[in-house]
Amino acid sequence: MKRFILALALSAIGGTMFADTYETDENILNLRIETRLDWQGNWNDGNTVKGNTGFEGKYLNLRLDGNITSNLSYSWRQRLNKAHKDATYFDATDWIYLNYNIDNWSIAGGKQVVAIGGWEYDRAPIDLYGCGVFWNNIPCYQIGGSVGYHVTSADKLTFQFCQSPFHTSDNRNMYSYNVMWNGSHGCFDAIYSANLIEYAPGRYINYLALGNKFTFDKVTLELDVMNRASSHQTFFFKDMSVMGELKFRPSDKWAVFAKGTYDVNKSGTDADITVLNGTELKMVGAGVEFMPFVNARHILRFHATGFYSWGHNANSADLMQSKTLFANVGVTWYMNLLSLKRK
Repeated sequence: MKRFILALALSAIGGTMFADTYETDENILNLRIETRLDWQGNWNDGNTVKGNTGFEGKYLNLRLDGNITSNLSYSWRQRLNKAHKDATYFDATDWIYLNYNIDNWSIAGGKQVVAIGGWEYDRAPIDLYGCGVFWNNIPCYQIGGSVGYHVTSADKLTFQFCQSPFHTSDNRNMYSYNVMWNGSHGCFDAIYSANLIEYAPGRYINYLALGNKFTFDKVTLELDVMNRASSHQTFFFKDMSVMGELKFRPSDKWAVFAKGTYDVNKSGTDADITVLNGTELKMVGAGVEFMPFVNARHILRFHATGFYSWGHNANSADLMQSKTLFANVGVTWYMNLLSLKRK
């Protein structure tokens, strides 16, 4: 289980996404299906939101990973139940990339995860149940390239140049410049980033994202702090997000967690497209996971969660608004279908 969780974490880093190591680096192909089915209930100020209440197929992913040589690897994840808006079909492709390792360096190119820090952002969407405003509005998969360097065995820097998450079909000539640090030191793990992202032609917003994780035996605490700013606004605290999640695993089969998020934007500008100006929304929630079947090839997981939000969300299209209650129960299944070794 620990190896699987580690592989998921690594797969979310744009410049250092490696194939899952739940079998062996000698595999030229690992083919896996990932699926999640939920019953969900959504109530706003006591009224049932009928269009978002009932059974729903949340995710159906096809994933291929492999090592072409001892240095060259690839990964491809296709979301089969996601609509695509253009003829390239890349909207439904979370990522598809090649990664080459040489000594302490790694070079990757293709469609990748945009290298933004934070543990909520880092985790696979299929493993999340309730998220903050920023997470729900950031298009995190884009085409680009990245270079990673292991400063030490426990610290890695990634430099990434990619298409802006906020490009449009009318203007794809917009870009994002990202630097990320991944560190692991005893009970402390970090995913920090500094980002310069073009949100409109020639106009940029800056992110400072600090993802902190503390692990003490069966208890894990994740604490993310992100600050966003552009020109003509106070840099700190006007536009920011905070996420905290405390998880306790009494055994390999059970986990319980409590989570809180806070998103605010009082910048007075239109630079932040993810958390709109005028937003101040708080959310709390809790949940339980039960995994009756876990091995290196397959995982079966049941979950039950509930979240409540209050305040104001300037984006009326988001699920979580003021006085919103969201609950869901469901099942997630990771199934390895095929593995082929290199000859």
